[in-house]
Amino acid sequence: MTPDDMLQTAQDMGLTLPSPAWIVGCVVFSLIGLAAWRWGKAMRNQRVRWLGVALMLYGYVAGPTWLLYGAGIALCAAAWYFRNDGA
Repeated sequence: MTPDDMLQTAQDMGLTLPSPAWIVGCVVFSLIGLAAWRWGKAMRNQRVRWLGVALMLYGYVAGPTWLLYGAGIALCAAAWYFRNDGA
């Protein structure tokens, strides 16, 4: 079976490859999440730590690209809002 045949079989089963915009968004928001997690850990801010974890992991369940970017921007805004709160 050639790679083209395997790709066609996967598409016939309903599986599709993510777009480059989705991949870039997932990587960017995961890196921002890692930075937020480290910042929250250093500042002992539990909210920012958990928002960082959410940013790193939500890409696995976000389906369409618009949802990935919308949720990522919302989580980044929440981390920014709570950045100075001490826990």
